[in-house]
Amino acid sequence: MKEINLMPQTNFLITAAKQGDAIALNQLVKQWYKRIYNFALKYFGDHDQAMEVTQKTFISMNKNLKSLQDEARFKPWLYRIASNYCHEEARRQKAKWVFPFMKVQSKTDQDFIQNTESTDRNSDPEKEFGSMELKQVLKKALAELPEEQRLVVIMKEYEGLKIREIAEAMEISENTVKSRLYYALGSLKKLLAQWNINQETIHYEL
Repeated sequence: MKEINLMPQTNFLITAAKQGDAIALNQLVKQWYKRIYNFALKYFGDHDQAMEVTQKTFISMNKNLKSLQDEARFKPWLYRIASNYCHEEARRQKAKWVFPFMKVQSKTDQDFIQNTESTDRNSDPEKEFGSMELKQVLKKALAELPEEQRLVVIMKEYEGLKIREIAEAMEISENTVKSRLYYALGSLKKLLAQWNINQETIHYEL
């Protein structure tokens, strides 16, 4: 996913929305609605649950926008709201996790964490694999990750959030974010090895 800088326009809309501009508020929702919906959809793999979380997120945004003191923090602030509602919905529904495939980087674990900020997101990892069965195996592997690691993976690999932004969204330290990414990658590698999925199979160095 190529990161698009929406913040200058977002900051203007936030300021106007805080002053009671309904048009600016609607534009703000329109600008971020798809991203939050996609985030929730990747979290649950279910349209109805994603819609539920998305609607709750923007209702909460509307109610609490005036409490946001720094417009530059809007992005992690919004994802934190969405993340909290994902947790809430998951506990309520006891959802079955289904995730799209996350590209496994062709570097060592530590290099992956250090270089993850500059990863090119223009490619579609799913298109790099011709086997539907393989993609299902990789989805299953992601579904085995602990919830905290899954959230970090989705925010980083799909939503393009920076380490700092993930830390703010999840209210954890940047080192904790890096640690969760590190252990998530390690767990994926072990699971794939157990299922006899190797470098030759997926065309990546594990």
